[in-house]
Amino acid sequence: MADSSAGLYLISYDIADPKRLSKTHRVLKKQGLPVQYSVFIVVMKRPRLLRLLQALGHLIDEREDDIRCYRLPEYGEIKTLGVQLFPEDVLLFTGGVNRILS
Repeated sequence: MADSSAGLYLISYDIADPKRLSKTHRVLKKQGLPVQYSVFIVVMKRPRLLRLLQALGHLIDEREDDIRCYRLPEYGEIKTLGVQLFPEDVLLFTGGVNRILS
């Protein structure tokens, strides 16, 4: 991915310690959209993403905690089951990444 173009990323975490869990959640909540408690969507350019992941790396204990970041395709198929946590008029990915970046 080019550094100049923004990408869509899914970041999830499993943090053992409640203090580290809370700090991780706060950092991600400032940068992205929570889709579940420990799962966030972020849209950002690669340098900013790398800075975010580095900051998260300083918060965790690598022996106990797990943070994962997945790049999502620009136009992927999304299936959901169950209750949607967002209001009816909020559509996260209609039209792909370009729609939410414009």
